[in-house]
Amino acid sequence: MALCQSMFRGGPDHTGVYQSSGLRQPPAVKWRFQTQGPVLSSPAVDAGTVYFGSSDQDFYAVDQTTGALQWKFHTESAIASSPAVANGLVYFGSFDGAFYALDAARGTLKWKFETEGERRFSHRHLHGLQPYAEVMPDPWDFWMSSPAVSKGIVYFGSGDHHVYALDAATGALRWKGETGDVVHSSPAIAGGNLIIGSWDSFVYAMDAATFKFKWRFQGGLDPQTGNQQGFQASPAVANGVVYIGCRDSNVYALDLATGEKKWAFNNQGSWVLNSAAVYDGKVYFGTSDSGLFHELDAATGAKLFTIDGKFPYYASPAIANGALFLGTFGGRLLAYDLKTHAPLWAFQTEASKKNAPAFSKPDGSIDFSKLISFPFYDDMVLAVHKMYTAGAFLSSPAIAGNTLFIGSADGAVYAFE
Repeated sequence: MALCQSMFRGGPDHTGVYQSSGLRQPPAVKWRFQTQGPVLSSPAVDAGTVYFGSSDQDFYAVDQTTGALQWKFHTESAIASSPAVANGLVYFGSFDGAFYALDAARGTLKWKFETEGERRFSHRHLHGLQPYAEVMPDPWDFWMSSPAVSKGIVYFGSGDHHVYALDAATGALRWKGETGDVVHSSPAIAGGNLIIGSWDSFVYAMDAATFKFKWRFQGGLDPQTGNQQGFQASPAVANGVVYIGCRDSNVYALDLATGEKKWAFNNQGSWVLNSAAVYDGKVYFGTSDSGLFHELDAATGAKLFTIDGKFPYYASPAIANGALFLGTFGGRLLAYDLKTHAPLWAFQTEASKKNAPAFSKPDGSIDFSKLISFPFYDDMVLAVHKMYTAGAFLSSPAIAGNTLFIGSADGAVYAFE
């Protein structure tokens, strides 16, 4: 199980499991904090404070109980990484190419590390779009790598193709390792190993202290359009197994020690961009175009249960007190009982109620034909931003006590209790 709520997915193993006693009954919105841009960063909760970044270029600390602003810190670009908090410092990256460490109580800068520059995954003729000869940044490459902290070192990936290990107290470079493309997967730390995916189609495992290479595993390649390749998702590690989704439409289970594939579950062309939750011998994840959410047997990869969410799942799931919490691209937050699979409650943003019907079918599922009708790159960019107007949940839930925190593309962070 995850040990704390103070980093992405609850802890360095990224299993998405939280210690909590609440939220099985329909919750109320305890507070709502509004920023000036979509919130893709997943909140971290530590010592009574909720930390998160926004596309408005600011990083925020708000009171866990009231939602009152404690401080904010300005960067020079959108913040799409999720923070980690350790030993009085809060860590995050910005699309300005810098990685920051702030005093968690005051918001003052302790140190800043400059990478070689952030960028999104790019490919010629991306997704089969026009113009054919143009190299295009992927508008679905939403998140930056989110840091993990372990044994005095903070780890993260970068759009400059590297994985970094910095001294958590000073920001001094311990090591950096190069992959073949953008690294926006977030590192998991388990058993002294660092595991991370790259857009180059490989999952890497290395010694977390020394960067000694241990193994790498290759997923699918799509040299023509770049559509079905790359590890955008982050790994989860449980019981000596690495679970990670891929843009090649598979979820892989890999042996932590050797990288050997134990099984793969194919999602028939739908990407798996969110990070799996692992609990009680089962693996939970959602898919993109198909809008399906699956429960698999962790040992075999056999499908046990499926939820049709109508809209794509990009946010990663969270688990607490026998309940599963899911955010959809359609601006709905859903809760299910893990044993019975019965729905417990659902919340829909006001933006979703207002705007999602414009690109939905009569049954409430997404209608891509209403979003993009001509295969030109600019049309896809506009389609992504139109989906944002539904208050999409691209931030993942964080749970502390009996409160769930999550950001939305409507620019708000919500606290449910």
